[in-house]
Amino acid sequence: MNNTNVLATHQRSSRSSIYEDGTYLKNIPDWHSGDAAWKGAHIVRMLEKHALHPRSAVDVGCGAGGIIDAVARAFPDCAFEGYDISPQAIDLGLKRNLPNASFHLGLPSSTEPKYDLAMAIDVAEHVEDCFGFLRNTAALAPYQIYHIPLDLSVQVMLRPERILEVRRVIGHIHSFTLETALEILDDTGHRVIDWFFTAGAVELEMQSRKQRLAAIPRRLLFKLNQRMAARWLGGYSILVLCDAK
Repeated sequence: MNNTNVLATHQRSSRSSIYEDGTYLKNIPDWHSGDAAWKGAHIVRMLEKHALHPRSAVDVGCGAGGIIDAVARAFPDCAFEGYDISPQAIDLGLKRNLPNASFHLGLPSSTEPKYDLAMAIDVAEHVEDCFGFLRNTAALAPYQIYHIPLDLSVQVMLRPERILEVRRVIGHIHSFTLETALEILDDTGHRVIDWFFTAGAVELEMQSRKQRLAAIPRRLLFKLNQRMAARWLGGYSILVLCDAK
């Protein structure tokens, strides 16, 4: 089975239909575009920290192209390609008319690295076979950047309905802790070069009073102990830079 079929198998299932039939767009009308600049800034921060200046990059599961848009502003000489299985997402990406980016419906295939950098930002938790997906994403480039939400925390385990809400509305069919997120990268042939927490529940715009109140203990505990804040209160993700072992 070639890589095209392997990657397609990983994402095409009864779960993947929500990305193709318009259900996901109905649930998330902006396709997370409001978070894209924030995520892109963290990606740029990681690349600059390690003096990486890719000339070609692929975003697997690119959604509406917001991540590519944000990162391309910092790397105007880099050629970006975005892939997604959702025709609605690709339509949104094409409307950006980015001069150094192209968008493709489907999934990339390669038997050897063809890009300098591969990105999968908040994607692995959506994919039925996340192990196969991560292995194949790693094959696309010598360096990889992943953003993985840490949905499992002590607080959320006391509210199991929250996990089901995230599963049904946002499509997270896998839930990770810091430890399991890093372990699955190790299991799939990645060497973690660097990682750091991102604090979406604290730093992104909060619509409700409840969200603003919940951010207070998260912010205070995070200043004292980042790992403890992620483990007990949740609301955090990790951004990880990898290469192959």
